[in-house]
Amino acid sequence: MTRTESYLIFNALRLVGPVRVRKLREVFGRVEDILGLPTAKMAGVEGVGQAVAESIRGWEKSFDLAAELKRMAELKLQVVDCEDPLYPPLLREIHDPPMVLYYRGKIEAVRGACIGIVGTREATGYGIELAKKLGYQLSYAGVGVVSGLARGIDTAAHQGALAAKGRTAGVLGCSMDQMYPAENRSLAEKIVEEGGCVMSEFCLGTAPDRQTFPMRNRIVSGLSKGVLVIEAARASGAMITAKQALEQGRQVFAVPGRIDHPQSGGCHQLLKDGARLVESVEDVLAEFEFLIPRSEMPVPVAPTGNLGEEEKKVLEGLGREEMHVDVLTRKCGLPSPVVSATLLKLELKHRVRQMPGKYFTRID
Repeated sequence: MTRTESYLIFNALRLVGPVRVRKLREVFGRVEDILGLPTAKMAGVEGVGQAVAESIRGWEKSFDLAAELKRMAELKLQVVDCEDPLYPPLLREIHDPPMVLYYRGKIEAVRGACIGIVGTREATGYGIELAKKLGYQLSYAGVGVVSGLARGIDTAAHQGALAAKGRTAGVLGCSMDQMYPAENRSLAEKIVEEGGCVMSEFCLGTAPDRQTFPMRNRIVSGLSKGVLVIEAARASGAMITAKQALEQGRQVFAVPGRIDHPQSGGCHQLLKDGARLVESVEDVLAEFEFLIPRSEMPVPVAPTGNLGEEEKKVLEGLGREEMHVDVLTRKCGLPSPVVSATLLKLELKHRVRQMPGKYFTRID
């Protein structure tokens, strides 16, 4: 039996978990050698006990390894265990790193500098627009975007990163053969097609429930240098992710919202507790200068001095006065999505500044 197959077995045993397996490895060495040990020997390890040892010894009663491997092959899934060089190094540093990651796409998408973007499933139009914009800007600047492929803020953040043709990874709160929510199946496919990654730690056949989502959230934060919260109620999954990020030593960022909106309560609480206030992408990137060694700092996709034809056209249309984006769109004669994307690029190149009310002005 291979090392990865052994980890697949341990991962499927509910009583075990990564922390107990780590303790067993510290005592007995290779994970491949543990499954055949006498129950009494395993039970004597601190934190293991008789019940856990018996579940390990009788693993074949609860898990069909051959069927799992067959189904993985049918779904064209790959798997990486926590000892594999391909395993994300930042995730390996947390207290309870997943023993295995099932995935599709390129696992390398989460090896560079990444930030987690999380928030409510019941997002407002403001939250959706902001998540798309920040996802786009961070991705365009070379930072990977990690989220949970949930409705609302998660979906918008992934979409923004994809629009910028950058790195993004979705972490599921269920197994790879379940896909929740179902309507995001096409988004997951696009992430994979565009060089990103969709992953899960759960053995096949695991449906989403109240336990799997918090487990998923620790992976989102564990893969990231920091976590950005956009719209979250005080009692929400996004707040759990923020708490886990703090426990893992990650930076927490939060976007303020309306004081009378329940989905702003969590972000405002985080800000009171010391989270970094985010009003623009520069607030995140400035913090990254401290979070990421200079050798790992993301490199912008294009030099700030080089302008494409659409960027030149938008700058010419903007002139020297503040202008609303709708007026600018009519003046340029370009489609609205093109103008919006071009303005984002120009913001990152410090050629334009967005003012309140969707007005823009040149800063050169």
